[in-house]
Amino acid sequence: MMRRRVAAWGSIVLAGFLAAGVSTSVLAGPPASHTKEYVITVDATALTPPTWWYVPGVTPIIWSLDPDNTEALRTTAPHELKLKPGSYRFGTFTFDFPFSVTLDGVLEFAPSLDQCVSGRGSRTLTIKCSRTQPYGGKPDY
Repeated sequence: MMRRRVAAWGSIVLAGFLAAGVSTSVLAGPPASHTKEYVITVDATALTPPTWWYVPGVTPIIWSLDPDNTEALRTTAPHELKLKPGSYRFGTFTFDFPFSVTLDGVLEFAPSLDQCVSGRGSRTLTIKCSRTQPYGGKPDY
């Protein structure tokens, strides 16, 4: 009997909040930081010749589609992605590398990529050369 009264009271309180125009999402509080999506810009326009790129699980893949009719993203323009905090990979036909989005919504990646990738601590991932492994030759950029 006591449980029915408590359940009924909770329903009355919730109905009152809804009638007053208070959203249930406000009652629940802000979303957890690991579920929030952040707009991350990927700028690979410096890659020559232009190619296609992907972030597995987020953008269309580039491996199994006809390159002329694919929905995969091209390096000819920057693109915005909505990413939750976590680990990801950027890839083209010739290379890939890991990066992550922190709980604060900024980018993090290995310092060894600094020759070819910039944007650590920001929301723009810029890829500047077509090879990400350090090598002894002149930089591509």
